[in-house]
Amino acid sequence: MSMRVIPVVDLMRGQVVRGVAGRREEYRPIESVLCDDPSPAAVGDAFRRLGFSEAYIADLDAIGGAEPDWRAYEALIECGLRLLVDAGAGTRQRAEALARFDDTGRQLAAVVVGLESIADHAELAVAIEAVTPDRLIFSLDLRAGVPITRVLHWRQLPAEAIAAKVIELGVRRMIVLDLARVGVNEGIGTAGVCRRLREAHPDLQIISGGGVRSADDLQLLAQAGCDAALVASALHDGRLRQEELRRW
Repeated sequence: MSMRVIPVVDLMRGQVVRGVAGRREEYRPIESVLCDDPSPAAVGDAFRRLGFSEAYIADLDAIGGAEPDWRAYEALIECGLRLLVDAGAGTRQRAEALARFDDTGRQLAAVVVGLESIADHAELAVAIEAVTPDRLIFSLDLRAGVPITRVLHWRQLPAEAIAAKVIELGVRRMIVLDLARVGVNEGIGTAGVCRRLREAHPDLQIISGGGVRSADDLQLLAQAGCDAALVASALHDGRLRQEELRRW
């Protein structure tokens, strides 16, 4: 059973913050057993020391409409990390800017397009064209299992139905992210959705996000067919140790 663990960097105002159930007004700079400094460079170095080679970046200011934090991306790339970046790529202009980003020959490994960032399915089609299917990851953003979407004709659809529609548009890689589970130590909430997606779409790359507390939670996600799991608080709190991470 093979599954990757991908550490999360939540960025806000140039610092790494701790996510709490998607309530961004409550996010504060991280306090971590891994490092003493909430700067992207310090956190990136800590992740590399743990053996990670990639990281998922949620640029919260950019998701809210601000300019992407290009300096933070450069700092994290300098640490030797490949970056999967969600920076509000809901328009062609933003998607193309992220796709073009280049730090001395090193680009973003993937551009994440979140469900909450698009207002119409046509915007996703444009982003796929701008970024290419190999570099684009769609984030199926949920809150307590309910899709977070501004797309009018998707508002009454369950998560799996929205997933099927974006796969028809060309999505090959998907994050299933439940924001209500982030940073609250209540466990994972996406295993059921991920299992059903795996059964319906065997070739889809599936990454689960939100709620991982322990190696047992990672085991459940692996059994659900996930290719990778996003982890943040369990790393910074020391609940997932290096010897446990080696398996993944």
